[in-house]
Amino acid sequence: MKQVNVALGSKSYPVYIGSGLLARAGSYLKERGFNGRLVVITDSTVKKLYGDMLGQALEGDGFQVDILEVPPGEEQKTLENAGRLYRGLTAVHAERATPVLALGGGVIGDLAGFVAATYQRGVPLVQMPTTLLAQVDSSVGGKVAVDHGQLKNMIGAFYQPEMVIADTNTLLSLPEEELVNGLAEVIKSAAIRDGSFFSFLEENMEKIKSFDVNSLEEVVFQTVGIKAGVVVEDELDMGLRHILNYGHTIGHAVESVSDFRVKHGNAVAIGMVAAARLSHRLGLLDGDEVKRLRQLITRAGLPVEVPGLGIEKIMQAMKHDKKVREGRVEFVLLKSIGDTVVADDVSPSLIREVLAGNG
Repeated sequence: MKQVNVALGSKSYPVYIGSGLLARAGSYLKERGFNGRLVVITDSTVKKLYGDMLGQALEGDGFQVDILEVPPGEEQKTLENAGRLYRGLTAVHAERATPVLALGGGVIGDLAGFVAATYQRGVPLVQMPTTLLAQVDSSVGGKVAVDHGQLKNMIGAFYQPEMVIADTNTLLSLPEEELVNGLAEVIKSAAIRDGSFFSFLEENMEKIKSFDVNSLEEVVFQTVGIKAGVVVEDELDMGLRHILNYGHTIGHAVESVSDFRVKHGNAVAIGMVAAARLSHRLGLLDGDEVKRLRQLITRAGLPVEVPGLGIEKIMQAMKHDKKVREGRVEFVLLKSIGDTVVADDVSPSLIREVLAGNG
């Protein structure tokens, strides 16, 4: 078992990473002073895989467990479903001290986290991510939200969990496409902050994709460490934390225009390559580095080309992104593998050229 500490003063919390941790969740909860009732929020797919096992383990440790479930899918991340979960929490008599355990992927982490942040002005939140994407990204850092219309994560809050329990055994039940989906955020983290980790990914991609347990644990540990380091320096996303959006400006637009048919990781991979090409066109990034990034993304099984969704639709969607500052679309650009710069003066004509595959 590995551990990363997110050092945020009174809001600090541990991230536990390793195999078999869900069965030991009760002991971690007790260490943080929890007892009595708790509520697990999950989706119907994850409940079948891990909900009953987790519930039995927690009850064996003396907890009273209620499970609330929603259907799977990004389309469930709505205010309407938040309302249903508020009613569910009320029905089981959840109180201000009742922890909410978010068991599932990023959708559940975001939705259950938003509910925990707002129910009775905030109840304790424990993230229990079960996908690679959630373990390395959305469960850490305190961003919780729901979608609004076609706009992703537009209504939300900063709300740090009490802890994150990342059981890497849950990754073994993922379809390969879901593992690949999470690898986009792994590659992103290395590309913006850690060249040596990027080299590790280049050397071990085949082992990672074959679900090698030790490799997966190391990947989660390293990626969480990168994100935690950034979050500690900029919890409320006022400056440095913007670098975590590498690949997301175009990526979120692709997601939105596709009605979320393009998965988040795939969209971010497309956005990373586009942003690297922008970086090269602006004279920031060497062409060999663009090729290196593109090759690793391709080896991971992720797409590298903008899908045929309509360039103008993507351009319009970018204008509604949360990263727009005073009407300017913000891009995270690479100076080298492991080093970034944030720019808000990239010309729309250059963006269009790159989206069209020119340059």
